[in-house]
Amino acid sequence: MSNENLKLRTKQFALRVIKLVESLPPDTTSNVIGRQLLRSGTSVGANYRAACRSKSSADFISKMGTVEEEADELGYWMELLVDAGKVKPLKISELIKEAGELTAIAVGSINTARKSATRR
Repeated sequence: MSNENLKLRTKQFALRVIKLVESLPPDTTSNVIGRQLLRSGTSVGANYRAACRSKSSADFISKMGTVEEEADELGYWMELLVDAGKVKPLKISELIKEAGELTAIAVGSINTARKSATRR
């Protein structure tokens, strides 16, 4: 997947997270978790873009580590929403799947960058 495709994918992901948060019920739990979702969901794309502009392999690995952490954290918050009965599993199953795929892409990118860095 090219950088531009992944930039677009992470942006679309953030927009889907925004729509999810806006659809949550207006209660304290949804409000608190919704803020966490917004932070993590929008951070994935922002940090991926930053990784694309990294100055070194170490910088790239560090920024992609943040992408990995935020995507994985987002999965946790969405699971909590389902377990708390705030969202039906079917409504966010695709978003949870996408968070997992973005986490896996970040891990793969980190591993590739580490291998490349050790060959030099």
